[in-house]
Amino acid sequence: MRAPVFLDRALFAELADKAADSPRRRAHHNLHDMSEPCHRLAVGLQPDTYIPPHRHLSDDKAETLLVLQGRIGLLLFAEDGSLQQARLLEAGGDCQGVDLTPGQFHALVVLTADSILFECKAGPYRPLVEAEQAAWAPREGEPAVADYLAWMRAQFRPLGDSPV
Repeated sequence: MRAPVFLDRALFAELADKAADSPRRRAHHNLHDMSEPCHRLAVGLQPDTYIPPHRHLSDDKAETLLVLQGRIGLLLFAEDGSLQQARLLEAGGDCQGVDLTPGQFHALVVLTADSILFECKAGPYRPLVEAEQAAWAPREGEPAVADYLAWMRAQFRPLGDSPV
Protein backbone atom coordinates (compact mmCIF):
# COMPACT_ATOMS: atom_id res chain seq x y z
CA MET A 1 0.00 0.00 0.00
CA ARG A 2 1.26 3.46 -0.93
CA ALA A 3 1.57 6.06 1.82
CA PRO A 4 -0.84 9.01 1.74
CA VAL A 5 0.32 12.02 -0.25
CA PHE A 6 -0.71 15.35 1.21
CA LEU A 7 -1.52 18.30 -1.01
CA ASP A 8 0.16 20.76 1.32
CA ARG A 9 2.29 23.90 1.12
CA ALA A 10 5.49 21.82 1.08
CA LEU A 11 4.36 19.95 -2.05
CA PHE A 12 3.19 23.22 -3.63
CA ALA A 13 6.58 24.89 -2.99
CA GLU A 14 8.42 21.87 -4.42
CA LEU A 15 6.26 21.90 -7.56
CA ALA A 16 6.61 25.67 -8.01
CA ASP A 17 10.40 25.39 -7.73
CA LYS A 18 10.54 22.50 -10.19
CA ALA A 19 8.33 24.41 -12.64
CA ALA A 20 10.57 27.48 -12.34
CA ASP A 21 13.61 25.34 -13.17
CA SER A 22 11.92 23.44 -16.02
CA PRO A 23 12.42 24.55 -19.64
CA ARG A 24 8.66 24.12 -20.18
CA ARG A 25 7.96 26.11 -16.98
CA ARG A 26 5.72 23.43 -15.52
CA ALA A 27 6.14 20.29 -13.43
CA HIS A 28 3.78 17.59 -12.27
CA HIS A 29 3.54 15.20 -9.35
CA ASN A 30 1.55 12.05 -10.12
CA LEU A 31 -0.75 10.85 -7.36
CA HIS A 32 -1.48 7.66 -9.32
CA ASP A 33 0.37 4.68 -10.72
CA MET A 34 0.38 4.74 -14.51
CA SER A 35 -1.68 1.54 -14.60
CA GLU A 36 -4.54 3.04 -12.56
CA PRO A 37 -7.75 3.88 -14.46
CA CYS A 38 -8.03 7.32 -12.84
CA HIS A 39 -5.07 9.65 -13.27
CA ARG A 40 -4.69 12.36 -10.63
CA LEU A 41 -1.88 14.85 -10.51
CA ALA A 42 -0.78 18.15 -9.03
CA VAL A 43 0.85 20.50 -11.52
CA GLY A 44 3.10 23.47 -10.76
CA LEU A 45 2.88 26.22 -13.37
CA GLN A 46 4.72 29.44 -14.08
CA PRO A 47 3.25 32.35 -16.12
CA ASP A 48 5.45 31.84 -19.18
CA THR A 49 4.43 28.22 -19.77
CA TYR A 50 2.43 27.63 -22.94
CA ILE A 51 -0.46 25.18 -22.79
CA PRO A 52 -1.82 25.32 -26.33
CA PRO A 53 -5.47 24.87 -27.23
CA HIS A 54 -6.31 21.19 -27.42
CA ARG A 55 -9.11 18.72 -26.81
CA HIS A 56 -9.49 15.10 -25.80
CA LEU A 57 -11.64 13.11 -28.21
CA SER A 58 -12.00 9.80 -26.38
CA ASP A 59 -15.40 9.48 -24.71
CA ASP A 60 -13.70 8.57 -21.42
CA LYS A 61 -11.44 11.64 -21.34
CA ALA A 62 -13.53 14.13 -19.40
CA GLU A 63 -11.11 16.31 -17.46
CA THR A 64 -11.50 18.03 -14.11
CA LEU A 65 -9.19 20.92 -13.22
CA LEU A 66 -9.05 22.67 -9.82
CA VAL A 67 -6.79 25.58 -8.95
CA LEU A 68 -5.22 24.94 -5.56
CA GLN A 69 -2.96 28.00 -5.55
CA GLY A 70 -2.80 31.08 -7.75
CA ARG A 71 -4.84 32.17 -10.77
CA ILE A 72 -5.22 30.51 -14.14
CA GLY A 73 -7.23 31.65 -17.13
CA LEU A 74 -9.32 29.04 -18.95
CA LEU A 75 -10.11 29.65 -22.61
CA LEU A 76 -12.80 27.65 -24.40
CA PHE A 77 -12.82 27.59 -28.19
CA ALA A 78 -15.18 26.60 -30.98
CA GLU A 79 -14.05 24.17 -33.66
CA ASP A 80 -12.94 27.06 -35.91
CA GLY A 81 -10.79 28.63 -33.18
CA SER A 82 -13.16 31.42 -32.24
CA LEU A 83 -13.15 32.17 -28.54
CA GLN A 84 -16.35 30.98 -26.85
CA GLN A 85 -15.55 31.86 -23.27
CA ALA A 86 -12.76 33.11 -21.01
CA ARG A 87 -13.09 32.22 -17.34
CA LEU A 88 -10.83 33.01 -14.42
CA LEU A 89 -10.06 30.02 -12.21
CA GLU A 90 -8.69 31.16 -8.85
CA ALA A 91 -7.84 29.40 -5.61
CA GLY A 92 -10.32 30.76 -3.07
CA GLY A 93 -12.06 32.77 -5.78
CA ASP A 94 -15.54 32.76 -7.26
CA CYS A 95 -14.65 29.87 -9.61
CA GLN A 96 -11.91 27.45 -8.60
CA GLY A 97 -12.18 24.86 -11.35
CA VAL A 98 -13.93 23.26 -14.28
CA ASP A 99 -15.11 19.88 -15.48
CA LEU A 100 -14.58 19.64 -19.25
CA THR A 101 -16.38 17.23 -21.51
CA PRO A 102 -14.50 15.33 -24.21
CA GLY A 103 -14.21 17.22 -27.49
CA GLN A 104 -14.09 20.74 -25.99
CA PHE A 105 -11.12 22.77 -27.23
CA HIS A 106 -9.51 24.45 -24.23
CA ALA A 107 -6.30 26.18 -23.20
CA LEU A 108 -4.86 27.50 -19.97
CA VAL A 109 -2.89 30.67 -19.34
CA VAL A 110 -1.11 31.06 -16.01
CA LEU A 111 -1.76 34.48 -14.49
CA THR A 112 0.27 34.30 -11.27
CA ALA A 113 3.64 32.79 -10.46
CA ASP A 114 3.75 29.49 -8.58
CA SER A 115 0.20 28.46 -9.52
CA ILE A 116 -0.80 24.91 -8.63
CA LEU A 117 -3.44 22.92 -10.48
CA PHE A 118 -5.06 19.59 -9.63
CA GLU A 119 -5.99 17.51 -12.68
CA CYS A 120 -8.08 14.36 -12.86
CA LYS A 121 -8.70 12.38 -16.05
CA ALA A 122 -9.10 8.77 -17.11
CA GLY A 123 -5.90 6.88 -17.85
CA PRO A 124 -3.90 5.60 -19.44
CA TYR A 125 -1.87 8.61 -20.54
CA ARG A 126 -1.42 8.99 -24.26
CA PRO A 127 -0.03 11.91 -26.24
CA LEU A 128 -2.46 14.05 -28.20
CA VAL A 129 -3.15 12.94 -31.75
CA GLU A 130 -3.33 15.42 -34.64
CA ALA A 131 -7.15 15.80 -34.44
CA GLU A 132 -6.85 16.79 -30.76
CA GLN A 133 -4.45 19.67 -31.45
CA ALA A 134 -5.79 23.02 -32.61
CA ALA A 135 -4.74 23.59 -36.23
CA TRP A 136 -5.37 27.33 -35.76
CA ALA A 137 -2.95 27.82 -32.82
CA PRO A 138 0.84 27.58 -32.72
CA ARG A 139 2.40 24.42 -31.40
CA GLU A 140 4.75 24.50 -28.44
CA GLY A 141 8.19 25.69 -29.56
CA GLU A 142 7.00 27.55 -32.66
CA PRO A 143 7.99 31.22 -33.16
CA ALA A 144 4.37 32.47 -32.97
CA VAL A 145 3.92 31.17 -29.39
CA ALA A 146 4.99 34.43 -27.69
CA ASP A 147 2.38 36.50 -29.55
CA TYR A 148 -0.36 33.90 -29.06
CA LEU A 149 0.43 33.60 -25.34
CA ALA A 150 0.24 37.40 -25.03
CA TRP A 151 -3.19 37.29 -26.74
CA MET A 152 -4.33 34.55 -24.36
CA ARG A 153 -3.21 36.55 -21.34
CA ALA A 154 -4.90 39.71 -22.67
CA GLN A 155 -8.28 37.97 -22.51
CA PHE A 156 -8.14 38.34 -18.72
CA ARG A 157 -7.12 41.98 -18.35
CA PRO A 158 -10.76 43.24 -18.57
CA LEU A 159 -11.48 41.11 -15.48
CA GLY A 160 -9.11 43.25 -13.44
CA ASP A 161 -6.09 40.99 -13.70
CA SER A 162 -2.82 42.82 -13.81
CA PRO A 163 -0.29 41.91 -16.50
CA VAL A 164 2.26 39.32 -15.45
